[in-house]
Amino acid sequence: MKSKGGSGGLVYSTESGRICPDCRQPVAACTCARQKAARPAGDGVVRVQRETKGRGGKCVTLITGVPLDDAALAVLGKQLKAACGTGGTVKDGVIEIQGDHRDTVIEKLKPHGWVVKRAGG
Repeated sequence: MKSKGGSGGLVYSTESGRICPDCRQPVAACTCARQKAARPAGDGVVRVQRETKGRGGKCVTLITGVPLDDAALAVLGKQLKAACGTGGTVKDGVIEIQGDHRDTVIEKLKPHGWVVKRAGG
């Protein structure tokens, strides 16, 4: 049965393989995946800050400006979470680590050769 949302349609073709649901092109020639992956270039500074807004008073360490693609950013996020011994996530090019772990994160990022700054108060 087809869904009423209109998102149904061709998902695989024997000629070209998988089809992107957004642009309806073969995945190899998909244009929307490149647009999603492309992030605006920053100023070359990795910023580590603490935030509590909109989180019910809970503290989160945010790492922004890391010059990596999404796959490498996810691996780095996993390494930082393990080093801090806590949970977290990677969303829209920002690594979020639960709790205030700014000092630990800064020490783990400096060997990569990036300029790392503590941002915020």
